Amino acid sequence: MSEPLRPLTLGEILDRTAQLYRRNFLLFAGVAAVPMSAMVVLIVLVGLLFAAMIPLTVRSGMSPSAATGLMVVVLVLVGLPLLLVMSIYSYGSLTYTAARVHLGERPKIKEALKSVTPHLGRYLWLVILQVFFVGGIPVAIAGFIAVVLGLLGKMAGVGVISGLLAFLMTLIGIAAIVVIVFRALEYSMSFATCVIEEKSAWISLQRAATLSKGTCGRIFVMFLLVMMLSMVLSMIGYIPLLIVVGISAAMGKAGTAAIAMLVVGEIVYVVMSFTAQTLLTPVYSIALVLFYYDQRVRKEGFDIEWMMMQAGLEAPLQPVDQQQSLAGESITTNTDFPRTESEAQS
Repeated sequence: MSEPLRPLTLGEILDRTAQLYRRNFLLFAGVAAVPMSAMVVLIVLVGLLFAAMIPLTVRSGMSPSAATGLMVVVLVLVGLPLLLVMSIYSYGSLTYTAARVHLGERPKIKEALKSVTPHLGRYLWLVILQVFFVGGIPVAIAGFIAVVLGLLGKMAGVGVISGLLAFLMTLIGIAAIVVIVFRALEYSMSFATCVIEEKSAWISLQRAATLSKGTCGRIFVMFLLVMMLSMVLSMIGYIPLLIVVGISAAMGKAGTAAIAMLVVGEIVYVVMSFTAQTLLTPVYSIALVLFYYDQRVRKEGFDIEWMMMQAGLEAPLQPVDQQQSLAGESITTNTDFPRTESEAQS
C-alpha cells in the first residue's frame, strides 16, 4: 500500500474513504452494481407477479383481503430471501474489495463476487444474529414491558395512573431505540471481521464488539454523514417525479397521456434511486473496513505486524488480554489477509 498503517482520526478516515473510492471508482461501482441490478430485476419480477395475480384473484372470486394476504405470503417466502441473499453478496463483495484495495491490491469484479459464494451460509447466519441481537432482543423486552404496563393501566382505570403508564411506555420506546442504535454501532464491524479474518459468525460478533470499544461515536458520525448524503440524493431523485406529477395534474382530461407520463416518471425515479444506492453502498463498506483496521492498529499493533510481513519476516502472534478473550480462548487473527494468488500458492 502507498501509505503506512497508523492510527487515523475521523477526518482522516473519511478522507481516506473518499480517496480509495475515487481512485477505484469503476471497481467499487461495478462490484456494487451487479447485486443491485439483480435486486432491481427481482423487484420488477415481483411487481409483475402481483400484477398478474390481480385478474386471477378477481376471476376466482377471491376477496381483496385474501388476495392481499396471498401476495404478502408470496413476497415473504420468495422475495425477501432472495433480496437478503443479494444484499449479502453486495456487502460481502464490497468488504472484500475494500480490504484488498486498502492493503494495496486491486481485485477484479468477478473475483470479489465469487469470494462470497463459499461463505454465503456463514454471512447469512451473521446477518440473522445481528438482527436478533441488535433489534430482536430490545424490541421483545420493550414489547413485553409495554404489554405489562398496558394491562396494569386497564386494571387501574384511573386517568392519572393511565397517563403515567403511557409516559413510561414512551420512555421505554425511546430507551429501546437508543439500545438498538448502540448495538448496531457495536456490531457494525462484524461483517468486516467475518470477511477479513474468516471467523465464524458468533466469534465475529464478539470480536466486533471488542474492536468497536472507544470508536462507536466516530462510526455514528460517519453513518450520519452518509445518511444525509443519501437523503440529498433521494430528494434529487424525487424532483423529476414531482415535475411529471405536476404536469399530469395540469393536463386535466388527457388521461392516457397523463398515465404514460406518470409511468415514465416512476421509471426515471427507480433508475435514479438505483444509481444513488449503487454509488453510496461502497462508502459504508470502505469506511467500516478502515475503522476495522484502525482499531486493530490501536489495540493490537497491526501496523507492526504488517511492516514485518512486508519485510518478509514472520509476524509474532498478538498477545490478547482477558477482556478480548472469546469463550475462554485467545483470538488468533488472520493478519495476512488479503493475499495475492502467488502468495497463496507458495
